[in-house]
Amino acid sequence: MNTNTSSTASEAHSANMAAVAKRQRLQDVVFHRTTQSFSLLVLIALVGIIVSLFVNAWPTFAKFGAHFLWYVEWDIINQEFGAAISIVGTVLSAGLAMLIAVPLAFGIAVFLTETCPVWLRRPLGTAIELLAAVPSIIYGMFGLFVFAPVYADYLQVPLQSVLGGMPMVGWLFGGATNGLGILAAGIILAFMVLPFVAAVMRDVFEITPPILRESAYGLGCTTWEVVRKVVLPYTQTGVIGGIMLGLGRALGETMAVTFVIGNANRMPTSLFSPGTSIASVLANEFGEAEGLHFNTLFALGFLLFCITFVVLAMAKWLIIRTEKAKGN
Repeated sequence: MNTNTSSTASEAHSANMAAVAKRQRLQDVVFHRTTQSFSLLVLIALVGIIVSLFVNAWPTFAKFGAHFLWYVEWDIINQEFGAAISIVGTVLSAGLAMLIAVPLAFGIAVFLTETCPVWLRRPLGTAIELLAAVPSIIYGMFGLFVFAPVYADYLQVPLQSVLGGMPMVGWLFGGATNGLGILAAGIILAFMVLPFVAAVMRDVFEITPPILRESAYGLGCTTWEVVRKVVLPYTQTGVIGGIMLGLGRALGETMAVTFVIGNANRMPTSLFSPGTSIASVLANEFGEAEGLHFNTLFALGFLLFCITFVVLAMAKWLIIRTEKAKGN
């Protein structure tokens, strides 16, 4: 009788375990399919954006072909359009922003992780992160009404008077000193992307194992040597990712650039000359566009998407190459 009871209990236990295993497998399948659907939803939305942009841009591509990329004409009346001016303005303003923001972000991240007093580290880091919460239109208004007059009087005028007549570089500082232009847009964009890049660099610097830092200091390294030979090699993948995140933000920024870039559809000839960007053209003209002009704005949006995609693809390739070099 005891044997029968034990056998019955064993069978019940086995059945219970089988039911639990079946329920867990079902939960795993449901969880897997749910998370997979979330990922596919993002992919479907991305494909939908690409297709809608390309379909609406096709009349422009069909009319102008590849010539659209380097054509500088922008004549709404005669329906002649080219993307060269907008592409150059986008790349120049974003490039200048990164040239300014990356060294500043690196210095901020090094200070916060290596030399900043403990009592100041948290409030200063929080203050920098709060800059990321400021809306872009506020940056644009600040750039137009506050920064532009100061920039014109205390930077443009002195630079033009000192360097404007010099050979080789004088042409960079020509043009009207009204506080607007490509360089002004680059500086405002630098303020915008700075908190993103600095926050990412600070976070990746903090994940460096303390034992590596302590070993380097124990060998007599200076703070700069520790950062250059220990922290940067250990975190270079994250640093590259943070820089590319800032570059992607700079390429697609709209309102802040629209306020200060000058919005002139002509090729910039100096750092002070007004220009335009793809995002600012879309912001200024989309509301009144029709016909081929409407399709051309979609073509500019498609080109901006392609530029951003190329930048992110290059960042991914660079990260993969860095990881392979570490493995070798």
